[in-house]
Amino acid sequence: MIDLLVPDARFDRVSSISIKFDLQLRGFTHVILDMDNTVVSRADHLVPQDIIRWINKAKAEGIKLCLLSNNWHHAPFEIAKQLQIPVVAKALKPLPHGFIVARDRIGARSGDTVVVGDQASTDVAGAHLLGMKAYLVEPLSRINEPAHTRIVRSIEDVLTRPRLSPVPKGQQPTQETMQDTIVEKRPE
Repeated sequence: MIDLLVPDARFDRVSSISIKFDLQLRGFTHVILDMDNTVVSRADHLVPQDIIRWINKAKAEGIKLCLLSNNWHHAPFEIAKQLQIPVVAKALKPLPHGFIVARDRIGARSGDTVVVGDQASTDVAGAHLLGMKAYLVEPLSRINEPAHTRIVRSIEDVLTRPRLSPVPKGQQPTQETMQDTIVEKRPE
């Protein structure tokens, strides 16, 4: 169950995702983008310039994009018009229906699509339910986040925190293998 929430990769923000290395070379030709706090900041309700440039570059490189939002207001349609990409609003993420509509709208298949969003419980889980990969980004702003979002994020952080794998028996470091890692103490 927890694996459903674990992203395939983490990034600071959408513009940190390399179109060449993180999309094209991994076989992703389609991207489903969450809107609120992934593309549009909750602080000022604007799309940051670096994300606009990233979206324009992705489109120029042949990547098909679609916005996917749980938002029930007019904002998703205005943002989609501004960015000149399709949108699916009222998605009810993580339920599959919105993801399927978004995927179909851009002519994608699950194997060539990555979902990019700021919440593991909606964006990552919804992608994984349909066999799509998911990239988790940091929210653009924590300002004006509803209380339920703050609570869910704190639970997500605990459940999806990267864990250190135990060292297999027989591969624990020895005095000899640790020699290269010992740093001389500087004189005080």
